[in-house]
Amino acid sequence: MSKEFDLGALLAERGGERYELHGKYLNHQLPRMLHTIGFDKVYERAEGAHFWDADGNDYLDMLAGFGVMGLGRHHPVVRKALHDVLDAQLADLTRFDCQPLPGLLAERLLAHSPHLDRVFFGNSGTESVETALKFARFATGRPRVLYCEHAFHGLTTGSLSVNGEAGFRDGFAPLLPDTAVPLGDLDALARELRKGDVAALIVEPIQGKGVHEAPPGYLRAAQELLHRHKALLIADEVQTGLGRTGDFYAYQHEEGVEPDLVCVAKALSGGYVPVGATLGKDWIFKKVYSSMDRVLVHSASFGANAQAMAAGLAVLSVMENDQIVANSRAVGERLKSRLAGLTDTYELLADVRGRGLMIGIEFGRPSSLKLRSRWTMLQAARKGLFAQMVVVPLLQRHRILTQVSGDHLEVIKLIPPLIVDEADVDRFVDAFTDVMDDAHSGGGLMWDFGKTLIKQAVANR
Repeated sequence: MSKEFDLGALLAERGGERYELHGKYLNHQLPRMLHTIGFDKVYERAEGAHFWDADGNDYLDMLAGFGVMGLGRHHPVVRKALHDVLDAQLADLTRFDCQPLPGLLAERLLAHSPHLDRVFFGNSGTESVETALKFARFATGRPRVLYCEHAFHGLTTGSLSVNGEAGFRDGFAPLLPDTAVPLGDLDALARELRKGDVAALIVEPIQGKGVHEAPPGYLRAAQELLHRHKALLIADEVQTGLGRTGDFYAYQHEEGVEPDLVCVAKALSGGYVPVGATLGKDWIFKKVYSSMDRVLVHSASFGANAQAMAAGLAVLSVMENDQIVANSRAVGERLKSRLAGLTDTYELLADVRGRGLMIGIEFGRPSSLKLRSRWTMLQAARKGLFAQMVVVPLLQRHRILTQVSGDHLEVIKLIPPLIVDEADVDRFVDAFTDVMDDAHSGGGLMWDFGKTLIKQAVANR
């Protein structure tokens, strides 16, 4: 008989080595980066939109694991569903039967997407994008996929081919045939479509990098152009979907938009079991799976596993029963309006934008001479340092976790769990106001930290 495995004992014995273990065996730059910016915390437990350290200090999560924790951490309904599915001891992943849970989750998802007909389940957001790219190329018989500048669709090779950030692409060529077009530029899209080799345009209705929304009317006009040229529209809703922007999907903000393929993931997992889904029109799936010989032409070893399907079903149940989308819309509007009201007070605050609980806070060049000289010094060292200077005191002084929206951007992106309430909003705005007061005072610990960041940026050149 094998020796009993005791997870609690292992964590009690070795949990304190977490940063050393990561530095030795995993990505060695992650603990180094966390230590540099003072983010090397030790969190002991989490629930909802909050986590706590060993001293019992409460932290507000405005990051949601990059959007994975749509319902917050350890939602009781999702936890129960996972306990139930484990206790059921299902004959899962035989590969040669049809289990009920994938069909039930597909049915539930498609109820929110009435113009779509079928679902492929994978394991992540990038895998859902890979599926859409493959299906679009096969269904149209064309090789090239268009994407928007500054897009982020994932980091596996196919998804990387439609990633608009050069820093992610560098050194990984050759990639798939692709072309970037500016978000909102219909003329650029039309020029590429006239070449006759375009399979699809993939677009985030609101780009995660910088939180830039497609201009009004763009998605519908792009869809009409694409269909006129027998190409497809792919909506990447991996981060924006499942209520994040105040509708179930972000593309639903624009009337008449019906993408041919839709990618979802992140929040569908309930924060527990990786899951991705590619939703599409019936004719696309039937073309890909055109015969019994092609039944496994696209599959995933762990796709549609029982735990992931149970988590997804529980997530959709909570969203529908607890009016999560409506909460995202209402609380997001309160957060955005309160932050937007600060732009006249703080000259370093340039813009507040976004929808629902996906909000970008952009900083810009101040007008006063003293602040302008400090801003210029930061920009000369590395663009994006001021936003990092805001993120750090939000965590260190106010115990609020946020993120910079992308490399070399002076933008903080707020994507909290969709269950945050008005008290959480008020806590964040009060903390942000305190940090802005400090930044505009022209001195203090915040600017001292800025000098540390400048030294680090120069050393990394």
